[in-house]
Amino acid sequence: MGGQDLSAFEKIIDVTFQNKDLLLQAFVHRSYLNEHKDFRLDHNERLEFLGDAVLELAVTEHLYAHYNLPEGELTNLRAAIVRGDMLSQVADEISMGDYMLLSRGEQKGSEKARQYILANAFEALIGSLYLDQGYAASKEFIDRYIVAKLPGVMELGLHVDAKSKFQELAQERYRITPSYRVLSEEGLDHDKQFVIGVFLGSRQMGEGSGSSKQEAQQVAARRALKKLQDSTA
Repeated sequence: MGGQDLSAFEKIIDVTFQNKDLLLQAFVHRSYLNEHKDFRLDHNERLEFLGDAVLELAVTEHLYAHYNLPEGELTNLRAAIVRGDMLSQVADEISMGDYMLLSRGEQKGSEKARQYILANAFEALIGSLYLDQGYAASKEFIDRYIVAKLPGVMELGLHVDAKSKFQELAQERYRITPSYRVLSEEGLDHDKQFVIGVFLGSRQMGEGSGSSKQEAQQVAARRALKKLQDSTA
C-alpha cells in the first residue's frame, strides 16, 4: 500500500504538485477513513466530482476543435473515452493502484470494484491537478493520457452506437426489430454484472456483459452486428 510520499508517482506522471495534500487526497477512498478516523484529509469524492467536469470539458474542447462531426457522433466519441473502463485502464498504466488508501475490506474486493475505485480516483487526480495548477495544466495531462486514446477508440469502433446500427441492418435485411433480454445478473447493487442477449425473433445473435444493462446491450449489439456483416445471408 502506498505511503504518504508520492514523489515516485509525481515522476511517473511528470507533474510536481505544489500542494502535496491535494495530490494525496486524490488517493483517499471513503473506506480508508472508516479505519483511520484521525486521518487529516477528507476522502476523494468531491475532487472526483470536480475532475469529472474538467475531464468532460477538456475532451469536448478537443473534439470540437479537431473533428468536424455531427453533435451525436461527437457525444458518442466523448462517451467512449471518458467511460469508466478507459479511466481505470489509464489509472493502471500510471500505477495509481499502488498508492490507493483503502480499507482492508476494499483491498480484497473484486477486480470490478477495484476498477471502479481507480476510475474515480483518476477523476479525483484531475480535480487535484486543476486546483493545484489550473485548467491549462489539467488539459495537458488529459490530452496526454486520455485524448491520446482517441485514434484507438475510433479504429475499434468503440464510439459507434452498435444498437442503432444493428437495428438498421436487421430491419433492412429481415424486417425484424431486435429485442434484448437479461440472461443473468450477479453481484451487489454497487457491483452488478449483467449478461444480455440480443435476439431476432427467437434466434440469439449476440451476447454481452457489462456493469450496466446499457453497456451489456452495446457489447451484445456489437457482436451481433459483426455476425450480420460477416454473413452472406
